[in-house]
Amino acid sequence: MSTEVWVVIFMGLILKIPVIYIAAVVWYAIKAEPEPGVDPQEHPASPWRPWRRPDGPRPRRGGPHGSRDTASASRARRDRVAP
Repeated sequence: MSTEVWVVIFMGLILKIPVIYIAAVVWYAIKAEPEPGVDPQEHPASPWRPWRRPDGPRPRRGGPHGSRDTASASRARRDRVAP
């Protein structure tokens, strides 16, 4: 058989296996019934909480060369060094 035929067989059959597996898992998840004895109203407090933006302003971040305070302090130190 030629190379093109093997490519068609590979694409047509072998690569369909993951697609069939995912379809079977989704079908099983849809058809599954809830566990008996577990009441969703019984456990209303969930540890999961949706993300919220923090309150208040964000702290200032220094840039790649530091903040203005560190730049002026290093310049002042450099001026005091003997010539």
